[in-house]
Amino acid sequence: MAYRAAPAGVVEGEIGEGTLNLPADYARARALTRSPLKFTVTGPHMLSKVLSNRFYDSRAELAAALARLLAAQVGDIEADVVQLDEANITGSPEEGEWAAAALNIVLEAIPQRGAVHLCFGNYGGQVVQRGTWERLVSFMNRLRADHVVLEFAHRGDAEIGCLRELRPEIGVGLGVIDIKSTVVETPEEIAARIETAARTLGAERIRYVHPDCGFWMLPRSVADGKIRALTAGRDLFFGRPGTGVRGRESGLTS
Repeated sequence: MAYRAAPAGVVEGEIGEGTLNLPADYARARALTRSPLKFTVTGPHMLSKVLSNRFYDSRAELAAALARLLAAQVGDIEADVVQLDEANITGSPEEGEWAAAALNIVLEAIPQRGAVHLCFGNYGGQVVQRGTWERLVSFMNRLRADHVVLEFAHRGDAEIGCLRELRPEIGVGLGVIDIKSTVVETPEEIAARIETAARTLGAERIRYVHPDCGFWMLPRSVADGKIRALTAGRDLFFGRPGTGVRGRESGLTS
């Protein structure tokens, strides 16, 4: 957290839900669309790392306390997917055991499908965390998630092979859009990235295709172009002979 000028907050007593109302936030978003909806929540490990802890005996205990209050909130959220965002564990794989324990408290409370998004950070187009996916496989295997959403477009596909070691019931959300670049990918580039991962892991392991992370630091016109390319590239992949999948029969969505 050295990039922060100050902690996000200081914990001086037992943490409670306070005025947090994630179900109301979800209801506001749900009213805007009839389409399938994902609701995202910052995960307990990430939250514990941006807070200054002056109460709990360890950061692991702080993360568990945060997880319990998040679990109480997400239990009322009926989104198709509730995704927990974690952008710090990628640089701290040695904390994987207690981080996964905290995440599982929240994941087990999610009514529908629970996902965990992992990336290496994005601030001004720069990577924040240093590490490898290989060092995080044991952490991911501890998760009780439907799927993990991983950054690959910016990093390249050299590390995809390590995901063969994931438990077979954990699906992969594949990052195929580089959000650290303002260049809009072509559908052909997107299809090629999906095809590489499908050849390596098997198409059945890829549940979704995604941007690497959020678009918040890109101009709206660039973000819109990248989303159009994502959809067109997915459809192009479906239409290629020899992929082993046909359209939506694969379950692969963006």
